[in-house]
Amino acid sequence: MCLSIPAEIISIEENGRALVSVGGTRYKASLILVDNVKPGDFILLHSGYAIGKIDPERAYETLHLMEGIKRKADDTTHE
Repeated sequence: MCLSIPAEIISIEENGRALVSVGGTRYKASLILVDNVKPGDFILLHSGYAIGKIDPERAYETLHLMEGIKRKADDTTHE
């Protein structure tokens, strides 16, 4: 089983890598495993690799859920 997170493509470099954003944090990602992506598209990011393209609505939904989990975890660590 692998865990991936939605990331938005910010820019694509000529070497097949992209600058992506996950909740405002930027990472480099390899695009070697996906085709036909462009800046503004959302991908599933796993260990530095884009492993698939994802619908923007689904990406936002997942990111929102992840933020809720983070807030809940932060709340319980401060009790």
